[in-house]
Amino acid sequence: MAIKRDYYEILGVGRDASQDDLRRAFRKLAMQYHPDRNPDDPEAAERFKECSEAYEVLSDPEKRRGYDMFGHAGVTAGAQGHSGFEGFGFGDIFDTFFGAGFGNRGTRRATRGDDLRYDLTISFQEAFTGVQKEIDVARLVICEGCSGSGAQPGTGFETCSACGGSGQVRRQAQSIFGSVVNITTCPTCAGSGRILRTPCGECRGQGRVERSKRLSVRIPAGVDTGSQIRLQGEGEAGYRGGAPGDLYIVIRVRDHPALKRQDQDVVFELQINMIQAALGDRIEVPTLDGPVEVTVPPGTQWGQTFRLAGRGMPHVRTARRGDEYVVVQVVVPKDLTADQKARLREVGGLTGKPEKVSKGFFEKLRDAIQLD
Repeated sequence: MAIKRDYYEILGVGRDASQDDLRRAFRKLAMQYHPDRNPDDPEAAERFKECSEAYEVLSDPEKRRGYDMFGHAGVTAGAQGHSGFEGFGFGDIFDTFFGAGFGNRGTRRATRGDDLRYDLTISFQEAFTGVQKEIDVARLVICEGCSGSGAQPGTGFETCSACGGSGQVRRQAQSIFGSVVNITTCPTCAGSGRILRTPCGECRGQGRVERSKRLSVRIPAGVDTGSQIRLQGEGEAGYRGGAPGDLYIVIRVRDHPALKRQDQDVVFELQINMIQAALGDRIEVPTLDGPVEVTVPPGTQWGQTFRLAGRGMPHVRTARRGDEYVVVQVVVPKDLTADQKARLREVGGLTGKPEKVSKGFFEKLRDAIQLD
């Protein structure tokens, strides 16, 4: 754990500093290290937090007395640390001196358009082969009538008289700390610094209108549910000349009637009867490339798996295909006739204990049940 620095040292004042001395010292440091003046500078942000903490403690007579006597241990838990000073945070301290609008530079700058999402459902086979899709997307585009300005052609903007074009309103008031200046966004022009007297009749002054556009999207082979395709610049138009957003195509793949997907592999559950499991068989199974014949050897057990190499889904980037796994499920017949049950007892017997299987058992079983 880092050792806390002395609060007086942080503010650069002596231990006999008056409240006015503390206030002046904090004001100077806060102006220097405020995050709005030092964007993307973590060291400045930490210094700002440090001097705010020091001032919060030393400006309170009771907390200062505890700190002078016992150091950091003498300050109550709720009054210091990274917890943000309960009921009085860094922003509160700074706003007391400089107003809640400090660092607000207005909203006149260009704003990037919003990103959009489009959900697209495709079939399992389309996910396997890849496909080209046509989609219609409704989005905000630059108004052609005013070229995005929001003003009726032939007219323009006027400088806001309430803020003089700055986009901010400054109000001075007296407080226990002296004269305080509050800076807020101008309510007349909403921070733009300009007033639109004659809005464009097509977009009503917004500079953007909603239009639908048909786009052709290439879906690569191997996509899965949740895959995203980004179309750069196909989102909504920016505001005040800002760049357009992007369009994200989110894929949903419909289930295959027979195959289940596991990443790049696919699984087919092959149901066979106990005669096929006992004697073996050659059975046609579905694959993404079409039917394939699989050999089921004699004595196949429930859950036994056969691998068909390279019969799975392709990887989106490498096109390397996964495998298909054929998982055997032995289906035991439920609705046997009385005659079939009797013949099964003759073949297998019900002794209540394990027995050796005699030669010719499987042949007798097949004849007894007469299952296709």
